[in-house]
Amino acid sequence: MSTMIEPMKSSAIATETAIHAPRVVSIDVFRGLTMTLMIFVNELAGVTGLPWWNYHAPAKMDAMTYVDMVFPAFLFIVGMTIPIALERRLQKNSSMSSTFRHVLLRTVALIILGLILANAEQGNRNLFGISTNLWAILSLFGAVLLWNVYGRSERYRVLFNVLRFAGLALMLTMLLLFRRTTHQGHIAWLNISYPEILGLIGYTYLSVSILYLATRRWQWAPLVWLVVLTALCAFSTAKWISFPRTTPLYLWPLGNGAMASISMAGVLLSSLFLGKLSHRWPTLRHKTIGAIAFALLSLLWGWLLTPLGISKIRATPTWCLYSIGSSVLCFTLLYWICDVKKWNRWTAFTRPAGENTLLTYLLPDFYYFVTAAVGLTYFTTHANEGLSGVIRCIIFTALILSISALLTRCRLRLQL
Repeated sequence: MSTMIEPMKSSAIATETAIHAPRVVSIDVFRGLTMTLMIFVNELAGVTGLPWWNYHAPAKMDAMTYVDMVFPAFLFIVGMTIPIALERRLQKNSSMSSTFRHVLLRTVALIILGLILANAEQGNRNLFGISTNLWAILSLFGAVLLWNVYGRSERYRVLFNVLRFAGLALMLTMLLLFRRTTHQGHIAWLNISYPEILGLIGYTYLSVSILYLATRRWQWAPLVWLVVLTALCAFSTAKWISFPRTTPLYLWPLGNGAMASISMAGVLLSSLFLGKLSHRWPTLRHKTIGAIAFALLSLLWGWLLTPLGISKIRATPTWCLYSIGSSVLCFTLLYWICDVKKWNRWTAFTRPAGENTLLTYLLPDFYYFVTAAVGLTYFTTHANEGLSGVIRCIIFTALILSISALLTRCRLRLQL
């Protein structure tokens, strides 16, 4: 990608440029690094004897650690890709209804996957006849068959359709079979109160995509929405309004505005570097100055809101704004390294995680369910403290990335 982008004559031209631009390597690298760190810290959560900053900060503590910044970095990347993907889809098919349908189906898929992961440990095998680990493995295997990207060969088209149908049937069968016992002793179906990280991403993707599509012709809309969503988060955290805390996500996917504000910040930065705002900052120097200013303002704004607390678990506005500021700076640096200087050899280990993200995300869960099903506990019971635990987490992360790379080379790629 050129270090200099020519001035745009209109926002429409800027959008067209974003659609036809080469793949932005820094987005894949940022996503891959974030996914790598997410795998590591998730595994690290089971290791004891480490300094407190290696874990999520407790809810009652006004603090945030590097662990608390991993999930928002991923939300930020989701926001960056929204205008690129949706504008490309709109160019191929100008029907807004079909685009909304695509967004809705993708959201439902993420929520279903999230509910599978969130409910796996709550199932009662006596009520549906198989172990909860096997139930989760079969459910996820069905999802892989359904959402795998198959080839375009007409020769195997029937086979590919059969595999998709088999995956859908298997996943639906597992979902229909699921039963759990509530705290009151009642038999119930899926618990939808917490849809796991994938479900939270799904709701955030839905809400931010709707806001983007509804106001996409106004180039400053992402900035306005970012201010509105941050204000919603602040008002909710201060308990000036209560409905975001009491309304389910399936009725109000914006939640308290925290996750949506982080993704909307990604939309804004994407517009600055690649989309409708890029014509106002046509050179790399202009873009860098704009991005650094955006980051510093976010950090300053977050500091001003510190009386409301600093916490990922409480989803405070300062946590959001500090995460936004750090994500903006990280992407700007990666853009200069990967897309301007094209120093990309060092990124080889992150590419599968960045390009085949959903599969990479699910691989640790497959590992946990399979090892639990066969009763393999040696590694977690013999290397779960201090330095030995950290080394185990590093090896585990490398193993997952290696398996992801191998499966990607074997053309197993998930796409919703």
